[in-house]
Amino acid sequence: MTARRGQPSRDAQGSISVRAGSSASGIHFGTNGWRGVLGEEVTFPRLRVLTRSIAHWIRKEKCGERVLIGWDGRFASRAMAELAGQILQDEGLRPVLTSACTPTPAVTQALAHGRYAAGLVLTASHNPPAYHGLKVFGASGAAITDSQARRIEAIAARRMGDDAPPRTTRLPPPRDLGESYLDALAELLDHAALRRSRATLVFDAMHGAAAGYLDRLMQRLGVPVEALRTALDPTFGGASPDPVPEQLTALVARMRSQSGLALGIANDGDGDRIGVVDGQGRVLSETQVMALLVDHLAACGRIERGVALGAATGTLVEKVARDHGLSVERHPIGFKYLSAAILAGRADVAGEESGGFAFAPMGPDKDGILAGALLVELVAQSGEALETHVERLEARFGRSACGRVALARSDARDRALEKLASDPPARIGRCALLRVDERCGLRFDLADGGFLMVRRSGTEPMVRIYAEAGNVQQLEQRLRDGARLLARAGR
Repeated sequence: MTARRGQPSRDAQGSISVRAGSSASGIHFGTNGWRGVLGEEVTFPRLRVLTRSIAHWIRKEKCGERVLIGWDGRFASRAMAELAGQILQDEGLRPVLTSACTPTPAVTQALAHGRYAAGLVLTASHNPPAYHGLKVFGASGAAITDSQARRIEAIAARRMGDDAPPRTTRLPPPRDLGESYLDALAELLDHAALRRSRATLVFDAMHGAAAGYLDRLMQRLGVPVEALRTALDPTFGGASPDPVPEQLTALVARMRSQSGLALGIANDGDGDRIGVVDGQGRVLSETQVMALLVDHLAACGRIERGVALGAATGTLVEKVARDHGLSVERHPIGFKYLSAAILAGRADVAGEESGGFAFAPMGPDKDGILAGALLVELVAQSGEALETHVERLEARFGRSACGRVALARSDARDRALEKLASDPPARIGRCALLRVDERCGLRFDLADGGFLMVRRSGTEPMVRIYAEAGNVQQLEQRLRDGARLLARAGR
């Protein structure tokens, strides 16, 4: 039987192979790893090329031989992880595969506290079900830097024809990371407060790899849990496993039917992002979530060195951090920049506008499961709902409404970005422009203290618009103003 283009089959030795002439074009990393539609950009021949190139890079770095390999619940993830392990073994390295579908934070935590040369995770994170990809992490547990990604791309460009099936068919025994990860997370939490808490956690796994992590840990610690969408599904129920408001309707509905103290937590497809719904059924912005986490950890004396924030994170987080006497750094989009601040010893906490959060004791990369656990702890210790904490912060520091929208990338929108960079407007809507920051897309700081930001996505063929305003109505208007600005500039 002949495999269709991009579809896996097994050869006589049982190795995965694909009949496809798909290795000709170059392999490129986006904001966080290599990603694309399975069977088009991401194919088994291209994975073989990329894995051999990563092996070449690891040997050149002389950072060891053990490589940890994790995989999520997407179609073909396990087969891709086994293929990567076979290639690495052919290349003289020592692959260690996870024994089951595993969220990315469990892999990065093991890297940060183990002895590995690097880590690979077969995942497309929050992207639509048709996507797949590969995240690459260094020995520290942080995603590889841009310069390291460019070196791997250059090696791959020279080896694009090196897509033969692996010689190795057997792999070393796999390793279970789940229990050690949950044990490490449990050590950070206030068990007594959780056990006496009256709060209920409503957890939405979005059919992703985080199912059985936050929900199971909280149950062990005595917190009542209602779990939604915990069955692994490579189609994610037909939607993107991204914890944004439009994908959290089931969680919102369940929270609105709750009585008593409750909070809703969702994790994305590989568990490194968080979405949060308060006791009134409102989806909190990532800025509000990050402000809550910084305030909670700082009040408990668990932040000493400072906070690193992404460029599109709202100003409420910065105000909260500075009120606690903490230094704040702003960085371009891409969590690797925030991880670098943690590794350099300048920050204990990092957060970004897309639901990524890191706390140094667990590791330098983002961890949506950890973020959820800390929010449950906050509610348990205080006996107060999340909305009460948000209202208290906004009463002190001013209201913050943050959000983002995505538009399909086009030639007209690419032209618009170039034009706006060279000729920015004097006003956006009714608000005067104060300054333009071009370090990551275009960020327009506005006279009312908010901002509008536009950039090309590094993970999908999209243009993203981010904004902050004083209330939800102003935010929605600002996002519409951003879309109109792009449309006018692209004509």
